[in-house]
Order: sequence, then C-alpha cells, then structure tokens
Amino acid sequence: METPKTTVERAETDASLREERERTDRAIAEGRDLVQENADGVLRRAREDADAVLEEARRKADQLLKESAGTMSANTAVAIEREFEDAAVRADRETADQTIELERVETARILARLLPVEREQTDDRLHAERVQADGALTNRDDFLGVVAHDLRDLVGGIVMSTSVIAKLCGDTEYAARIGAEVTRIHRHAVLATRLIGDLVDVASIDAGRLAIVKARGDVQALLAEAVDEFRASAAVKDIDLRVENRGGAVLAEFDHARLSQVLGNLILNAIKFSPRRGRITLRAERAGDHVQCSVVDVGSGIPADQIEKIFERFVQVNVHDRRGLGLGLFIAKQILEGHSGHIWAESTLDQGTSVLFTIPIQAV
Repeated sequence: METPKTTVERAETDASLREERERTDRAIAEGRDLVQENADGVLRRAREDADAVLEEARRKADQLLKESAGTMSANTAVAIEREFEDAAVRADRETADQTIELERVETARILARLLPVEREQTDDRLHAERVQADGALTNRDDFLGVVAHDLRDLVGGIVMSTSVIAKLCGDTEYAARIGAEVTRIHRHAVLATRLIGDLVDVASIDAGRLAIVKARGDVQALLAEAVDEFRASAAVKDIDLRVENRGGAVLAEFDHARLSQVLGNLILNAIKFSPRRGRITLRAERAGDHVQCSVVDVGSGIPADQIEKIFERFVQVNVHDRRGLGLGLFIAKQILEGHSGHIWAESTLDQGTSVLFTIPIQAV
C-alpha cells in the first residue's frame, strides 16, 4: 500500500524524470541543429573553395585566349562550354541538397518513432521495479513487526526471570553479587528493547507511519523524568546527570512518549561519549513561540566536518565505533520534524557537545 511519503517521493521522481527527458529532447534538438549547421557550413565552404578554384581557372584560360589571340568562334565555343558546365554543376548541387534534406527528414522521422518506444519500455521497467519494491517493503515491515514483538517478549521474559532469581536468593551470601548482575541484566535489557524499538521506528519512518499524538504537558517535568530513568546508566561511569531548572514549568503541546524517546536517545548518546566523572545537563526554556531544550555534555566533542552528518541514518562519528547502529539521532530528528520542530548540534573538540531542539508551544 502506498503511503503519503512514498507518493511524494514518487511524484518527485516522476517530475525529475520529466525534466530530464525535456533536457534530453532540447539537447538532441540543439545537437541536431548544430550538426546540420556545421554540415551546411562545411558544404558552403567547400563550394566557395570550388568556385574560387573555378574562377581562377577561368581567369587563366581567358588570359591564355587573349595571349593566343583566339578567334571569335573559339571564344564562343569556350563560353558555350562554360555554360553547359555551370548548368551541370548547379544541377549536381540541387540534387545533393535534395538528397541531404531527404536524409535529414528520414533521420528525424526514425528518431521520433524510436524515442517514444524506448520511453515506454523504460516506464514499463520502472513500474515493474516499483511493484516489486513495494512488495519487498511490505514483506519486510510485516516480518520486522513480528520479529520485534517476539524479541520484546523474550527480553521481557529474561528480565522477569532475573527478578525471580534475585528474590529467591534473599539474604544469602550471594545476594549482593546476584543483585549487581540483575541490575546489569536489566540495563542491557532496556538497551536491547530500545534498539528493537529503533528498528521498528525506522521501518515506520520509511513507510510514513510514525505516529505523533500531541497533548498539553510540562517539558520541564519531562526532562526530570528522563534524568530519573537514566540516572543508573550514568552512574556506571560516575557521570553527574542533572536538570537545570530556570523558572518552573515550561508548557507546550507534544507527544509525551515520543519526546521521552528523543531525550532518551540524546542522553544515552551523551553518556556514551562522556568521560568518567563527567557531567550532562538538561535544560528547557521558552524561546518566543517555541520551547528550546538542550542536552549538554563535556565529552570529546564532534569534528566540524561531521556535525551536520550525525543526524543521518547509520552515521557514527567514529567509523570504528560499534556501540549502536547510529539510529538514535536520526530517529530523534524524524520525531521532532513530526512535531514541526528542529534539532541541531554545537560542539567543540575536547570540550563537549550541546544538542538542542525546539518544538512549537502550540501544536501545528
């Protein structure tokens, strides 16, 4: 089934194809005219050269006749002969011109017949490829949905089993050690669940089905919830994760779950690239008719030539870094665009990175 995004992309592709065809037609016409003009020029110059040679030959013949004091009858014979020769030359030229013109007309007619046939064949192949691609995408989305559901169930089962093990241990001598391992399993399970969610979201984005349901809420409170959720992950590296409150509630209309997902991706990214005992600060404030949020770390920073690429799909700042798939910032950008918002980054190497985003206070 076609989605709005697919329809728009196809319309853009068709428009580009039409423009390319028009450019090709103009180029063919201009090239044909240029070839004809060049050919006419060559023929004209050849004729001018031939006329010059003929004129010179005549001049020399006349000179010879004068020098030999030829009779009137001889001069008359020469003039008659010249007239016959000129008539023959003119006839040959007219025949050649007609032949060239007929060849041009026939070539244009053949090209005019062949071009629509080639285009029709191209359109048929393009349509077949589209149908095949649509089927492949539909099968992929269905398969990914089923797999994601099953994987979530499996991860949930692992978490439940570790919780039961922790309870069975009670106050035994292994309780503390088992508790630490259970906490680690929980943390990994959360990350695995987020990764599964990211893969499903990417499929939804491609299909144009990323749902955004907005409601009135406090962005400042949302930041506090995100900090509470990821405080344990930050504590693993002794990172100080905090919210900087600059003046109470910051109200706006947004999708609570999706904006929480954005903040989660930004916080996890900041934790990943922050040094031990670093600091991550979250802020939210009004900026005209928008709310502006920021996640600021004191990590290694991002090179200037990479700052615009970090929001692209599967992009890693360090090509040798395999901690994640490079989907978090891409998904965050898509979610914020669904809010009619904007996201960008500011960074200084070895000093840190600030990722900022805005959303309208009133739903658009």
